[in-house]
Amino acid sequence: MTDTRHLLIDGEHVPASGGRTTEDLNPWTGRPLSRIAAATPADVTRAVDAAHAAFPAWTATPPTTRRKILNRAADLLEERAHEAATLMGAETGGPFGWAMFNVGLATGMLREAAALVSTPLGEVLATDNPDALALGIRQPAGVVAAFAPWNAPIILGTRAIATPLAVGNTVVVKASEDAPLIAAHYLADLLHEAGLPPGALNVITNDRADAAAIAETLIADDRVRRVNFTGSTGVGRRIGELAARHLTPAVLELGGKNSILVLDDADLEYAVNAVAFGAYLNAGQICMSADRILVHRSVADEFTALLAAKAAALPAGDPSDPSTVVGPLISESAARRVAGLVDEATAQGAKIAAGGGTPDRALYPATVLSGVEPHMRIHSEEIFGPVCTVLTVDDADQAVTIANDSPYGLTAGVITSDLSRGLDLARRLQTGIVHINDQSVDDEPIAPFGGVKASGYGRFGGRAGIDAFTDLRWITLQQRPKHFPF
Repeated sequence: MTDTRHLLIDGEHVPASGGRTTEDLNPWTGRPLSRIAAATPADVTRAVDAAHAAFPAWTATPPTTRRKILNRAADLLEERAHEAATLMGAETGGPFGWAMFNVGLATGMLREAAALVSTPLGEVLATDNPDALALGIRQPAGVVAAFAPWNAPIILGTRAIATPLAVGNTVVVKASEDAPLIAAHYLADLLHEAGLPPGALNVITNDRADAAAIAETLIADDRVRRVNFTGSTGVGRRIGELAARHLTPAVLELGGKNSILVLDDADLEYAVNAVAFGAYLNAGQICMSADRILVHRSVADEFTALLAAKAAALPAGDPSDPSTVVGPLISESAARRVAGLVDEATAQGAKIAAGGGTPDRALYPATVLSGVEPHMRIHSEEIFGPVCTVLTVDDADQAVTIANDSPYGLTAGVITSDLSRGLDLARRLQTGIVHINDQSVDDEPIAPFGGVKASGYGRFGGRAGIDAFTDLRWITLQQRPKHFPF
């Protein structure tokens, strides 16, 4: 076990005020990877103090300086890709390939954030007053509370902080209890090495039992002017409610029950490869993972057989082995929950085409289920494991109806050889993201990323990210004296 990792407040590594620590476990071995400081609410206030004090200087930092820091951090992450990927695998069980993908996308996010610093942040508005100049100006909001999850920790940890910092905010990040090192501390270390000043980014870690109190203290502080959270819909609802109570705008990217539509004109070999990627990447522990595969009846049997064979052949096991595709879930309890959903569905009549069975500690095999009915929990609940359900449909209209019959609305895929047909279906799908002739898992730093319905609101990425983390102000300049009626 490594030494204890302390809180990062105002550029200093400091122990939690109560002196408590908690274990950070390796999900593959089950052994402690490190000890992590367990913050108290008083520590949260100290972190906000630091961020609030650092805000005036950081927001006044020239854009070229901010750009240089973010680009240097991207260079450092790229140079240390193997180190970062190894740490991510040890802390979350993510296979090496997935971890390297995290590094690559996060590097792009840092560079895109660097590019945003010189994006025009205002416009001249039309006005009926000929003697005035009217401006719409975007300015940094202030302190941002960021909640970074564990499942894509380098990507989502970077997304939580990069754009807020780029546009001149300061940040307090509450790290995931399952990935405090790679999702927060590692990234903060890179940014500080790149030149980020003390207090601009602060890291709070906590014991799992204290999570609610830590989050409530952070969001309730009236100096916190934005919240961003990526995680489950259940926790996201509570975060959103807390933010609304304090009239603090929030960006919430939450869960998904994502569908891939495989139409009757699809290339089945391509469709199988696409679905396997969307369903089993990171053992299905991605908000965009493909849960429901809606396949036209004319090709359903062939598709299911091909997908089952593909799933059964995927290498599973030690995430440090470069050949591993399906690594462990984040914990043994997570694997048991997924197995429970499958077992319950099969007891109610669903059929296992591949996988299933009892978890090996945190490892659960790539699984394909057919014969799933709407009354089964696995039909409507987010699986968040290496399982997909194949549902047979009579036509594209029925596929759209089933895909939209969900409280979630994050992403979807439509696989067809007719791109015009795919575009028509994409417009009818009730999701924030649709990929035509592709599967459900994709991300780009420039894209407006987010969902609708219970998958959240607000957008990360590109210009949408600037809008999310700045305040739009109306400023007028009266060029000649105004006439007043009294």
